Amino acid sequence: MIASPYAADLERIPVREHRAPVLGSETAWWEYGPEDAPVIVAVHGFRGDHHGLEPIVAKLPGYRVLIPDLPGFGASAAFAGRPHDIDAYADWLVAFIDAAGVTDAAARTGGWTLLGHSFGSIVTSAAVASGLAPDRLILLNPIGAPALEGPRAIMTRLAVAYYRAAAALPERAGFALLRNGAIVRVMSVTMAKTRDPELRRFIHDQHDRYFSAFDDRDAVLQAFEASVGHDVREYAPGIATPTLLVVAEDDDVTPIEAQYRLRPLFEDATLAVIPDVGHLIHYETPGEAAGHIRVFVEGERA
Repeated sequence: MIASPYAADLERIPVREHRAPVLGSETAWWEYGPEDAPVIVAVHGFRGDHHGLEPIVAKLPGYRVLIPDLPGFGASAAFAGRPHDIDAYADWLVAFIDAAGVTDAAARTGGWTLLGHSFGSIVTSAAVASGLAPDRLILLNPIGAPALEGPRAIMTRLAVAYYRAAAALPERAGFALLRNGAIVRVMSVTMAKTRDPELRRFIHDQHDRYFSAFDDRDAVLQAFEASVGHDVREYAPGIATPTLLVVAEDDDVTPIEAQYRLRPLFEDATLAVIPDVGHLIHYETPGEAAGHIRVFVEGERA
């Protein structure tokens, strides 16, 4: 295990673990910070779990941050009798907000903020477009363009072939392919932009430890199909909630040009660009992301 460069900050923040049935999934979530603080609900990306967003939590003392593991990933069970598509995840998110008592708590602390990273940006956008009503929406490394189009389409098609091969193999062999350490490392090396060797080792260790934390092959394959079959552009025109897009200058998943085209599709959106980073803002520049979050949530008080 590689020590986190954000461990000292994170250790100062109290954390509580919860579990409850939510829309057919035994859902696990983690609650960070004081109970009477402003509320942020954060949704992680594809194949990740709550650990991936902890560096941002470490840079947000004074907030109450709730991070559930998506159904089928981390410590949350897969959906029972329902495909792992965007509609299911959006419905689950609405049910989770109710199960966690978010709106009741927010009434005492001045509203609540919904944050989605990567695949989580699609899930949160779909939920808000269908009626979920946070006071603010933050999309971190949003999937702002079709994955099968543009300059990164070849890499996406290779990924599609990889997941389809995992689906075609017998279950044991398919699991082994999905959890193949060499493939996970190639993904990690490709996305990491930092030149800091210690930070790179930490990022690779995080992916090694948590990128394969799932027990249901079908859930992973269905979620992947959902991740490449949808993007935030579908839902942006239906979102009136004030929105902050925190994007990366060198994102390998959604090019910065596509993020500039995404912003005007929202009724009320602000774009914050972090330079010299890619799709791993949450690992490489969590302090900068947290700064943008504070300004967006607190305004002049930040």
